[in-house]
Amino acid sequence: MQITAETPFKASIVPLPLSTIAQGFSSFTSSGSRFMRQCTLNQAITCVGIGLHSGARVRMVLNPAPVDHGIVFKRSDLPLSRPIPARHDNVVCTRLSTVIAHPDAPDIRIATIEHLMAALHANGIDNALIEIDGPETPVLDGSAAEFDFLIQCAGTVAQENVRSFIEVLQPVRVEDANGAYAELRPARSGMALAMSIDFSASVIGQQRHAMPLTLERFRQEVGFCRTFVERKEIEALQKIGLARGGSLHNAIVVEGDTVLNPCGLRHPKEFVRHKLMDAVGDLYLAGHTLQAGFMGHKSGHGLNNRLLHALFASQENWRLLGGESAEQPALRATA
Repeated sequence: MQITAETPFKASIVPLPLSTIAQGFSSFTSSGSRFMRQCTLNQAITCVGIGLHSGARVRMVLNPAPVDHGIVFKRSDLPLSRPIPARHDNVVCTRLSTVIAHPDAPDIRIATIEHLMAALHANGIDNALIEIDGPETPVLDGSAAEFDFLIQCAGTVAQENVRSFIEVLQPVRVEDANGAYAELRPARSGMALAMSIDFSASVIGQQRHAMPLTLERFRQEVGFCRTFVERKEIEALQKIGLARGGSLHNAIVVEGDTVLNPCGLRHPKEFVRHKLMDAVGDLYLAGHTLQAGFMGHKSGHGLNNRLLHALFASQENWRLLGGESAEQPALRATA
């Protein structure tokens, strides 16, 4: 199946019943079904669109993958390209997006993976090979909703091996000089997230949102929330080669107290909810789902990535539960 970037977001799209999704993420909150089986896509699915920052037209294929494969990206347009596991230690840039590269080929990159990673995370997809014939994932509508829709169209299937997850054992926190921070705390089960933001643009201002990470809540509260930018920043970004594919069709543009998109916002708190959705994607670069509480204030891709590095800096911070040994969770994805 192929879906193009012209397929518009439709708030009336009804998700597949959760009972038909083999690995609905909400099962993690139940201690009785704590160790679920790994999950992959039922079939390959393709989409075509443009990159938000590169402006390049790209074709992306989401493929099923075997057990213990992890989420792995590959540039299909480069004959010497190597698979890039979606891991925190393969992140090479966090300026306005999360960018990964293979450690032996740092110039071969795939950018803006966070929205797709959020949809894969929420849907409980453990194993997938993502092939892209360009430097960046397609932005589609600027949210995770169309990636979620692709996963629904492809379907999911349970695999024979047990899923692993990472239990956070003690608080881990990273901070920036401007008062921004990101923190992980122990949790008895599942994952919950809280995010707050503070922007000078009055139409954004101060916002906060919190939720447990389940597939239902992801779709209802954050998956449809789009990326955003202040109008005054656009020209400067384009001069340094960013935001070349951005438009009012795939991003919220604000100026002062005004949203410039003709259709307005999808939710009054779309800004903070998008930031929380970004965190869902960035934190999946742990290699597995976290059993933890996440709190972020003005946190973005950089702090989210630094938080994972801090988590894995000491074995006292975490342990791996489920189907694998607890030596190093981030090495599951094949290279």
